[in-house]
Amino acid sequence: MNQENNEEMIENNQEIEQEKQEESKEAILQKELDELKDKYIRANAEFENIKKRMEKEKISAMLYANESFAKDLLDVLDALEAALNVEANDEISLKIKEGVQNTLDLFMKKLEKNGVKSIDEIKEFDPNLHEAMFHVESKDHQSGSIIQTLQKGYKINDRVIRPVKVSVAK
Repeated sequence: MNQENNEEMIENNQEIEQEKQEESKEAILQKELDELKDKYIRANAEFENIKKRMEKEKISAMLYANESFAKDLLDVLDALEAALNVEANDEISLKIKEGVQNTLDLFMKKLEKNGVKSIDEIKEFDPNLHEAMFHVESKDHQSGSIIQTLQKGYKINDRVIRPVKVSVAK
């Protein structure tokens, strides 16, 4: 009986040892599975972030694709506005000036259609919209007030492509 008990105990010990090994393998496999799930979730999140970033970049590229071209056209716009400031006394000059005004209006409509607009008149200096060409002592204006606009500024959508050039009160 003793030998039978010993054999039974050995058999039980072997079964227990085998169960421990199986539990250990199961724990290792579960840990590996959890790590792989975590890697998958992280990779998927990274992919989604890249996708969103590329979509934003695509939208930005479309919004500002004409920026360089629009900057080049601002000189033409300035020339048309300067032509309107020329004094016209005779009928022919007035007709030419009227034609220039019509051309300027059409030109501005086309620019606005493509997101280019002039920067609205603001009385206070804003470094995001204005470029101070010089500062002037003035008793009539508060410090930081715009005294004179020297050149119009423009933006495409919300991005400034040329700041308003101004003189500012000290």
